[in-house]
Amino acid sequence: MTPMTAAALRRRLQGPIERLFDALTDPARCERVFAAVLAGYLAVWSLYAVIAKSGQDIHPDMAEIVVWSRETFLGTPKHPPLSAWLVGAWFDVFPLKPWAYYLFALTLPTLALWIAWRVAGRYLPPDKRVVAAAMLTFIPFYNLLAIKFNANTVLTPLWAATTWWFLRSLETRRAGDAVLAGVGAAASMLGKYWSVVLLAGLGLAALIDPRRGAYFRSAAPWLTIVVGAVLLVPHALYIVEQNFASFTYAFVMHTVTPLQAALSVVRFIAGCLGYLAAPTILLAIGAHPNRATVRDTLMPPPGERRTLAVAFAAPCVIAALIAVPLKIEIDTLWAVSAMTLFPVVLLSSPLLKVPREAAVGALAIAVGFPLVMLLGSPLFASIILLKGVPNQQTQYRMIAQTLQHDWAERTDRPLRIVGGNVIDANGASFYLPSLPSTFDVSNPAETPWADEARIARDGMAAVCPELDFRCLGDLARLLKHFPAARTRIVTLVRQHLIGHEPAQGYLIAIIPPP
Repeated sequence: MTPMTAAALRRRLQGPIERLFDALTDPARCERVFAAVLAGYLAVWSLYAVIAKSGQDIHPDMAEIVVWSRETFLGTPKHPPLSAWLVGAWFDVFPLKPWAYYLFALTLPTLALWIAWRVAGRYLPPDKRVVAAAMLTFIPFYNLLAIKFNANTVLTPLWAATTWWFLRSLETRRAGDAVLAGVGAAASMLGKYWSVVLLAGLGLAALIDPRRGAYFRSAAPWLTIVVGAVLLVPHALYIVEQNFASFTYAFVMHTVTPLQAALSVVRFIAGCLGYLAAPTILLAIGAHPNRATVRDTLMPPPGERRTLAVAFAAPCVIAALIAVPLKIEIDTLWAVSAMTLFPVVLLSSPLLKVPREAAVGALAIAVGFPLVMLLGSPLFASIILLKGVPNQQTQYRMIAQTLQHDWAERTDRPLRIVGGNVIDANGASFYLPSLPSTFDVSNPAETPWADEARIARDGMAAVCPELDFRCLGDLARLLKHFPAARTRIVTLVRQHLIGHEPAQGYLIAIIPPP
């Protein structure tokens, strides 16, 4: 048999991509074909996450949200409640397993890609629409960074939907679109308070749009405001009742000096540009835009394209402008949600022509990259283990087993509270079948659902790393109130295919129920 040449292999691989491109640009087939592509995208990246993360346990931040989903309704000690609501609803259907959590985490950016596809279909011709969807998959917010679910990643589909509904409301001024925009705005704020910059940015876009007179004379903007405000009332009452605990947390955690805030702005802008670099460079290589095209893209004339550009850029610009006056440190990850309109803004200039070969090439990269990452996932899992992971993240399952064993030796009642170092307590709680609450011995305000009275009633199993002297001291002071408590030191070592990690010692304390 004659060996296949590189050119022949390329032609054989190019054929399916060409046919996929034709299907995605065919109005009769594009929606169902794109839905199938997204299903494959979700499956591949979820499988990648399961394999690449196989040597470690669930991230403690993800486990913390699971705890919140059991304990809170209208708010959490750190963030608004939507993340906890979604996680709780997901695990009402799916088993409490890491693979199910990764599937959930990656469902959100996949949903955001579908929304971005719908938005792009409103403003771009079919060939550019395919390129727009491909470009977003080159941004790690939509795959690699989304594996770790948190209050930033939950905003990706929320900001996309809110932007979509706002743009429809601005254009049509229909009551239904205005109500949806209000729902999206409220959901975004219930995801993270940072969403205020999105709402400010969309408001600015409405003010500069030529249709602003007709829009603000209609009921649409006021309906959006009223719906959003009404939906936020229960949470607003909750944070007042809780002395603004979660609102204060958002500021206290990021309050810095003016110089530090200014430096964070520089890092924020550089990081945003860095995340956008790959799709922008690939487009420049494929389309070869001239100066006039670049100028028309960066400074579109008054009208719809300028509104889109402002709606895209304003949240990041507003964030950069307020950071120093408010003395807050802003993080590039906070731009995770603002990318929906990026490819539309970059591709919408009528002067920009994307050759078919370049468009098909972009689609080929978008399809091939997840598959390459999946093939490399066992190697990436090994590299992660060799580098090491922080916060005992490889040992939460073993900590849970140890706590359950020691608890069962003292009582036949279910384990209801896991305490100690809150990071380890959160991580271990994910793997305990009794779905326990957590108690932070060093900062009880972060776990308001548990206190000494509840510990006295339900008992508690606690864990502190041997070198966490703050946790050890705070736990020792707590144990003085519980003379029936018993402690011991355990050493845990996790074995992997590539060897074993360094041993880690823990103090285990059991406070049995009466």
